[in-house]
Amino acid sequence: MIFVDADACPLAIKEILLRAAERTGIGMVFIANHSIPLPKRDNVSFVMVEKGFDVADNVIVARIQAGDLVVTQDIPLAAEVLAKGAQAMGLRGQVHTADNIRARLTVRDFMETMRFSGEHTGGPAPLSTKDRQAFANALDRYLLIFARLQEKLAPCPQ
Repeated sequence: MIFVDADACPLAIKEILLRAAERTGIGMVFIANHSIPLPKRDNVSFVMVEKGFDVADNVIVARIQAGDLVVTQDIPLAAEVLAKGAQAMGLRGQVHTADNIRARLTVRDFMETMRFSGEHTGGPAPLSTKDRQAFANALDRYLLIFARLQEKLAPCPQ
């Protein structure tokens, strides 16, 4: 299952995800605090949550299981996802792991401190073609591993 932190998910990433859901049939849940137009598909759903700090994040963490993938640009959410045994990927194809999440949290916290002190740090750069391709490639790697795992777990024909 793939969960999408959809509050700040760019249209280009949403389209890549929806094409993957159509191509593979993998279940996908978009979670946001505002309406998101999605095509009607059996394997794609949308959960609208109340507005509020970390409400969508809390719903995602409550629903995920080990092996699920969460697509998010939220580093603290990615850390919670990893702690539950699920996987997390950023919007530019960054795969968050137990080995790199602490460093990413440290950088995020430092940048937040800079912003609170009045330093203008700017936001992330717009997604480039290279970023979209990196995301699509990382997603394809996850889907390949997921498909192989499903094959191993499938009951043997008798």
